[in-house]
Amino acid sequence: MIEVGIVGGTGYTGAELLRLLSAHPGVRVRVLTSRAEAGKRADVWFPHLRGRCDLSFTAPDDDALAACQAVFFATPHATSMKLAPALIKRGVRVVDLSADYRIRDAHVFKRWYAHDHASPELLAEAVYGLPEVNREAIRGARLVAAAGCYPTATQLGFLPLIEAGLVDASRLIADCKSGVSGAGREAKVGSLFAEAADSMMAYGVAGHRHLPEIEQGLTRAANGPVKLTFVPHLTPMIRGIHATLYATLLKTDTDLQALYEARYRDEPFVDVMPKGSHPETRSVRGSNLCRIAVHRPGDGDTVVVLSAIDNLVKGAAGQAVQCFNLMFGFDERMALDAAPLAP
Repeated sequence: MIEVGIVGGTGYTGAELLRLLSAHPGVRVRVLTSRAEAGKRADVWFPHLRGRCDLSFTAPDDDALAACQAVFFATPHATSMKLAPALIKRGVRVVDLSADYRIRDAHVFKRWYAHDHASPELLAEAVYGLPEVNREAIRGARLVAAAGCYPTATQLGFLPLIEAGLVDASRLIADCKSGVSGAGREAKVGSLFAEAADSMMAYGVAGHRHLPEIEQGLTRAANGPVKLTFVPHLTPMIRGIHATLYATLLKTDTDLQALYEARYRDEPFVDVMPKGSHPETRSVRGSNLCRIAVHRPGDGDTVVVLSAIDNLVKGAAGQAVQCFNLMFGFDERMALDAAPLAP
């Protein structure tokens, strides 16, 4: 039995971690932290966890966390980079759901997140937590930076094309839509029902924080520079991401359906749908799946890839549990193989 801690347990990703880990036969959640809610039971804060979690929130305590074998950070950016190094030194393995260790260049991190990095010495060691790319490195990692939500949907959609060198990597476009839970549980005017319902809007067009993370991953896959136009949108739904990805083919004689099926044949959480399909966000709700369909409109030189995930599962907590399973020798699918929710 692996004893784990969750730092930052009152947000949506913290709740998803508790939901998933409560069904994991090899895990016991020992510590659940929240400064603001210390002393309150988690199943009062999250009534859907009644009967599954009897923990109370506690203020973060280094010794209590160090007694765990693994700690998940479901915290705002610039938190884990201050707390994780001491835990790692004490032998705790860390899975960070924030962006603190995703960007390998501390200067790039500061540009996009407006913070000096508190532990830049760990950036080179941190393993980017996208199992479909870094599975073997994740197994032996002390520190995993779980991939972000938009970056997961976008990279999984583009990877087969980039790895095969089939597209112009300088002209990639990602048109992505996300539900309001992607903004977190903190009260914000833009996330209020009266503000977000019956409307859709683009944001971060001039530059979004997830852009350097996506370009970093695709640059590695291409073994050379890439240029991505990334435009996220807020949509009036609670959870889910739909990415519509565009690229220009350098050659048009490749069977794209066969390419995608071959690339993801052995991936338990990537579903390449039949030719002509259109994945829906509701078809992945509550699951760790990424559903992908590839199209070539009019048999021209433009390829369109459709990629759908649940932003709170494959885009956050599920991804983190998938990485945790690899780190501790569990079946990768442990606690993650439930069917999506419908309707």
